[in-house]
Amino acid sequence: MAKNTWRVVTRGADGELLIHDFDSPEGILRTHLQVGVDDCSTDLSLRGAPVFRALIGPMPEGDNVVRYEALEVFETLTKEWSIPRTPRRRSRKPSATAPVQPAE
Repeated sequence: MAKNTWRVVTRGADGELLIHDFDSPEGILRTHLQVGVDDCSTDLSLRGAPVFRALIGPMPEGDNVVRYEALEVFETLTKEWSIPRTPRRRSRKPSATAPVQPAE
């Protein structure tokens, strides 16, 4: 399936993620220098996609989005993604047949 949205994710001065969507990679060329083309993506639809200086990507995001991230965004999101999450513990309610022990 052809990718029809080209997304660039950067971080603003206030720390917020800034997401810019383009209809084609030519929009990204206005602000970034193309340094090559992707020739090793496991997503075959990304092979031949442009590689830009100072951006990590291309990487797939959903079915029809090509995503590029600024280095700082990539590092931050990767660290957040790699932190193991502790599973939520379920509290067990005493069963109706089990006697409740009085507090001492």
